[in-house]
Amino acid sequence: MANSSRNEVYFTSERDRKIYVTKKVLHYILVYAFLTILGLFMIIPFYYMIINSFKDAKIYENELLNSNLNLFDFSSMGLSLNNFKAIFNLKMGGKPVNIGMFFLNTFIVSILSTIFTLITTVLASFAFARINFKGKNILFSILLATMMIPGEMMIITNYQTTLTWNMANTYSSLIFVQGVSVFYIFYLRQTFQQIPNELYLASKVDGYGTFSYLWKVMIPIAMPTIISIAILSLMGAWNSYVWPNLIASGENPIFGNSMKLVSNGLMDMFTNSLTGESNDTAKMAAALLVTIPLFIFFLIFRKKIMSGVSRSGIKG
Repeated sequence: MANSSRNEVYFTSERDRKIYVTKKVLHYILVYAFLTILGLFMIIPFYYMIINSFKDAKIYENELLNSNLNLFDFSSMGLSLNNFKAIFNLKMGGKPVNIGMFFLNTFIVSILSTIFTLITTVLASFAFARINFKGKNILFSILLATMMIPGEMMIITNYQTTLTWNMANTYSSLIFVQGVSVFYIFYLRQTFQQIPNELYLASKVDGYGTFSYLWKVMIPIAMPTIISIAILSLMGAWNSYVWPNLIASGENPIFGNSMKLVSNGLMDMFTNSLTGESNDTAKMAAALLVTIPLFIFFLIFRKKIMSGVSRSGIKG
């Protein structure tokens, strides 16, 4: 029999000690084996994209035809920068494609949709966490229930609404649709609810109004969570592909510029709409270019992301 005191474990017999040690070793083996397999599932596609983005298109096609993809013998891959050169020398209808416009559109949509997401998330979370009104719990339950609806169904309704309101190929169609997240509202509401109610009563004594309390007390305390939401929202907007591909594939009716983002813009440039043929290695090079800014962004703000995600209570 094992008795524990704080971090120390005492055993009444050698047999109990061996059983405990065996169970602990097996536990670590299973956990690390699972994490290793999970990590491989995430790393292998990324490695596949990187290797093939530098590979000659003809070599890659021959490997596909022979069902013999080469991922480790670098000497026979014909590695080069030709795929990346092709991205910056794209032409459509004999005219150069403005890659910079794709990145500018993505930057505008990512920043503005993140700002809009923060506004809606903070206000909605504060209302559900601190303001008492009739039907609050029922309304919040309905919001949570919408998380069970498949995203494809939401895309259909959003698409029809956007077309009805003549918002296709506009910045607003890309910003507002991505500007509300039930998950973020739920996430921030949980943080707001952990803030002691005594702070609210003390703020009333100091003459704070409802929004002053939100701005000067709750937001500073919940800042790690809010920063985490902002970063995740920005990354989600930058990575979005399906919705921009549906609603922003043409030119802006007001400014006349292309509304494509880097995600769908670069992919479409390497696909022949008539024959369906595509330059897969150039697409992977384009995907790598889109991924690099996010990868750098994550490395810079990874501590902020983890502190917000792991935040579970208020100390003090």
